[in-house]
Amino acid sequence: MSDATVHEHPTAETPPVEQLPLDAWHRARGGRMVEFAGYEMPIQYEGIMAEHLWTREHAGLFDVSHMGQLSFAGAGVDQALETLLPGDIQALKPGRLRYSLLLSQEGGILDDLMVTRLPEAHPFDGAELYMVVNGATKWDDLGHLREHLDDGITINHLDERALLALQGPEAVTALERLVPGVAALVFMTAGAFDWQGHALWISRSGYTGEDGFEISLPSDAAEGFAEALCADPEVKPIGLGARDSLRLEAGLPLYGHDLDEDTTPVAADLGFALSKRRREEGKFPGAERILAEHAAGAPMKRVGLIVEGRQPVREGAIVIDADGSEVGRVTSGGFAPSVGGPIAMAYVPAASAAIGTRVLLTQRGKTHSAQVTAMPFVPHRYVRKGAVQ
Repeated sequence: MSDATVHEHPTAETPPVEQLPLDAWHRARGGRMVEFAGYEMPIQYEGIMAEHLWTREHAGLFDVSHMGQLSFAGAGVDQALETLLPGDIQALKPGRLRYSLLLSQEGGILDDLMVTRLPEAHPFDGAELYMVVNGATKWDDLGHLREHLDDGITINHLDERALLALQGPEAVTALERLVPGVAALVFMTAGAFDWQGHALWISRSGYTGEDGFEISLPSDAAEGFAEALCADPEVKPIGLGARDSLRLEAGLPLYGHDLDEDTTPVAADLGFALSKRRREEGKFPGAERILAEHAAGAPMKRVGLIVEGRQPVREGAIVIDADGSEVGRVTSGGFAPSVGGPIAMAYVPAASAAIGTRVLLTQRGKTHSAQVTAMPFVPHRYVRKGAVQ
């Protein structure tokens, strides 16, 4: 079905595909557009391999405006969010981010997200907390939050703001040139900045394993800002394809693939998202199940796999143990340009999760040998507090 058909003949079952604020800008730069999370998005410009390696060596600009930006206000808003998330939101200091999980009553993961305590100066009128959720789940997330939070909590969907991610070792050089002062941020901190009279909210974070920034800005300023960034020799626009291979090498799970409602935080190897105070109190959705797994281990565990040979395996491949039994499945996989070979993430029984364990993977009638390995597949290069910049 062509893009025109999608737009001109939406049905009740198939809502119209939306466009990003930078849609025309992507097309003018040669972006190959595909549907993702209800939006037309660039999957690549000059090629996934080249874009991946450019980001690892220089700086890549990603348009992630499809993601949901939310703000929260109201008395006791941090305590209210703790009824739905396992993170210690009350202890979050102004300008600090925390990775957390929206949980079902059974302890499954409804979404993974970032929460920030807003300092006194910020562009979100009257808000106390800022949250970024996944694009494919944002409407379900909004419904869940509005259903379960008290009416005294105000939730604003910041749908008039774009979100850009600048990632790579030269990101700080390029962004500091455009927005002086951002170099003072460290990993998982954020602050308010200004560019040509436009209010920016910038965090030092991202989903590639590289140093970098996420920039929230008014949609009508996005094209000028992206153009100014890409005028720097360090920066090129990068598509969804390289974003996926970068996060896979970084060992970062993608919701809807490596995480879902049937998966617990412990099985997903995200136990760090269970804050100590919250574990001790146990007052979050699915706490009984999650804390039991935290103490004794989950039956299944997300692991990294190095796949022998050059042929990548993809999501859905079956994991077979040494006895020939089907024991798990691959949830993400592909060729890793920085590793120089195929890698994957899979869920396997705890007994098969030890590093060095050998397994077989089958897909489309072919069998591949693989070995459980530590993640990330390439080292993270975040700039943390105390690091020399």
